[in-house]
Amino acid sequence: MTEFWLISAPGEKTCQQTWDKLMVATTRTNNLSVNNKFNIPDLKVGTLDVLVGLSDELAKLDTFVESVVKKVAQYMADVLEDSRDKVQENLLANGVDLVTYITRFQWDMAKYPIKQSLKNISEIISKQAAQIDNDLKARASAYNNLKGNLQNLERKNAGSLLTRSLADIVKKEDFVLDSEYLITMLVVVPKLLFEDNDSGLFSVTLFRKAIDDFKHKARENKFTVRDFQYNEEEMKADKEEMTRLSTDKKKQFGPLVRWLKVNFSEAFIAWIHIKALRVFVESVLRYGLPVNFQAMLLQPNKKNMKKLREVLYDLYKHLDSSAAIIDASMDIPGLNLSQQEYYPYVYYKIDCNLLDFK
Repeated sequence: MTEFWLISAPGEKTCQQTWDKLMVATTRTNNLSVNNKFNIPDLKVGTLDVLVGLSDELAKLDTFVESVVKKVAQYMADVLEDSRDKVQENLLANGVDLVTYITRFQWDMAKYPIKQSLKNISEIISKQAAQIDNDLKARASAYNNLKGNLQNLERKNAGSLLTRSLADIVKKEDFVLDSEYLITMLVVVPKLLFEDNDSGLFSVTLFRKAIDDFKHKARENKFTVRDFQYNEEEMKADKEEMTRLSTDKKKQFGPLVRWLKVNFSEAFIAWIHIKALRVFVESVLRYGLPVNFQAMLLQPNKKNMKKLREVLYDLYKHLDSSAAIIDASMDIPGLNLSQQEYYPYVYYKIDCNLLDFK
């Protein structure tokens, strides 16, 4: 996956000139980045006061929606049990991979009508993201419970003889049942040292009145007497419960993955629309009216990021003499640079690396 820089600069005589200048500076001679125009429609500007307030609200909304996108992606990875290729092929936006969606971004007029005010559009996105977040919590909780219960049962049937369920090991004929005087007990006896420290399971039938003595002697010899009563009803119920949970998990798996796919796409699309809104609002606030700016999407060449920053600075430093380059790798106490990166041009990062694979 990959990182993009979404920037904007004021239109020169035309916006095409702004674009041409960027292309000459970053790609024609030095291969610093792969660039695409980023199409933002003619949105309703509203008043300056509203724009200033909206700028802060959109910053918070951006962080929130990004967190929802990441949660859905990460939960998809958990459900698909970290099969990386499988996860990536399910993380699509509008049916295409994320890089294609961003580089060919088109505003979704049906979902976010541009006749509405900017504030209304941001509220539509906010409600949509909150809904996805709440639904994810509910669905994840139900599926995780099911998965957890199944794992607990599976764990009971695995592991060492000292702790595992013995129901699927012993048979009815191993026991003396329904006797007033006799009882069959199961004892775990360590094997000899050279056989590693595995154990064997033995059944011992003895008089009921000798139970305490027997347990005491077993302890002295480092034998473990398992607390086990042969009960066919219980064993059958356990087996049925495991089958039921396993069937339920399989039944829920398909619809859950489908829901995650659809809602990942919705959340990701909403997130990129927020980036578009932020570029629009910030460009109007910085470059003024009438609206005249070119939004551009840069995919930096990893090796040349520092050089690209310098080239962009030289290209646009005339826009704001106070904006010295802030290097995001510098650690200035009390300054959270990821929030504070400031350049003479409008800039937002879009990081498509949404997964932490364990």
